[in-house]
Amino acid sequence: MAISKIKPRYAIEGRSIATVLADRIDYDKNPEKTNCGLLVTGYQCSPDTAWQEFVVSKQIYTATTGRRRAPDKDVISYLLMQSFKPGTITPEDANKLGYKIAMEFTRDEHQFIVATHIDKHHIHNVRPDRAMRKAV
Repeated sequence: MAISKIKPRYAIEGRSIATVLADRIDYDKNPEKTNCGLLVTGYQCSPDTAWQEFVVSKQIYTATTGRRRAPDKDVISYLLMQSFKPGTITPEDANKLGYKIAMEFTRDEHQFIVATHIDKHHIHNVRPDRAMRKAV
């Protein structure tokens, strides 16, 4: 049985959204945790350029809607996590399941990446998803 949770990722005062997204997504895609990146997949974005694409989507959303928030209230992405009991799933199947769940969660309307980490006893997925609908 998998344990799943979701948490918003916020902008950080004094740091650009680009820097925050780059740092967090680079951690998610860490080659030491993702079998040299083989366990990273993306939807409507390339895992290699996901943070840049997320920033562009955020800029389009802000320009289109005019909505701006204080950094501590500005959700720039969501982190969906899944953790699996050891021995219950392969890393590849965990990544496929994470992708399927992310598609359902985002209703095929948001960019995301799925990064399956294999550096712990348990296999776990991290999925940073764009918080806002694509405005175009």
